[in-house]
Amino acid sequence: MAKRFLSSPSQSKSLKFGNSSFEMLSDFLINLNNKNKDKLNSLSKHSGDFKDKRLIECIFLITEDLRLDPLVGYQAVDILERFMIKHLEDLFTTPTPQGASAGQPKNYEDLVFDKLTEKFTLIVLSCVQLASKLSLHSEIVDNNTAVQFLHSMGHSVSKQTLLSLELMILKTLDFRINAPNPLTYVEIILEVLDHNESSISVEQMHHLCQHVLQFTYLQRTAIYESLLMTTTQCLSPCKEQRDTFVTVVEDCMLLGVGVIAVAAYIFNISKWEQVVEELSLITGISQKSISDFTHVTLMHITKTSYPVTT
Repeated sequence: MAKRFLSSPSQSKSLKFGNSSFEMLSDFLINLNNKNKDKLNSLSKHSGDFKDKRLIECIFLITEDLRLDPLVGYQAVDILERFMIKHLEDLFTTPTPQGASAGQPKNYEDLVFDKLTEKFTLIVLSCVQLASKLSLHSEIVDNNTAVQFLHSMGHSVSKQTLLSLELMILKTLDFRINAPNPLTYVEIILEVLDHNESSISVEQMHHLCQHVLQFTYLQRTAIYESLLMTTTQCLSPCKEQRDTFVTVVEDCMLLGVGVIAVAAYIFNISKWEQVVEELSLITGISQKSISDFTHVTLMHITKTSYPVTT
């Protein structure tokens, strides 16, 4: 079994809102906002390539099966994408090794793809392992647990192999694996909302936000495609519009306020406009942007159509 770390696997995280000072909340929010801006200013052209619905679902199911905190899943997705993008960039910017030239049966790209395919499951689990070590509310997935889990999936692997993979991921990312994830944004913004607007039941909203965030993350491709069409008022956005919209798709602050707004609409529609106004004041994101995100996401939740002007 994995090592016990602060909470038992059967317990879910129970956050207590309203205990942080205004100064602390302000510092947290400013720090999150700065990190979000830095991320958006240095996006790779491959951002989002490793956030496929099936891959995210796989990671969420692994964390659920290992009885980990939901935050671990989002952290693992972030670690995996950043590692894979950097790892592939490193591989393809180095000189092509001998024996992998164009005259060979397989070119270098095919060889790289085959090699990664062989160990991709191990890489995914290693990212979950690393993410579990960052959470104060989750068990740590040690190598014994990881080996047993992989064995149950039909993979035979040594502890040394897993250790080597963890080190490879850490070195590739320069040991910078503790980046804020979407759930962190949601929880910090909720804390600020609780401080500013005490009439909102943030504790109950938090539970609902977790479900909304999970749905949004799993349906991100469809949701952001609808949001793009709504924003551009075009059923077939051009490549330039799509390229520009990448910063919207990767904006964790927008995702955070959007998820909270959707949860507020579901939880208490009479308070929704008040919540949207407050979220806009907190983050500087326009009420229209928050409303558009809310309506598009609700459209996908309820599976109804949303009008788009051509």
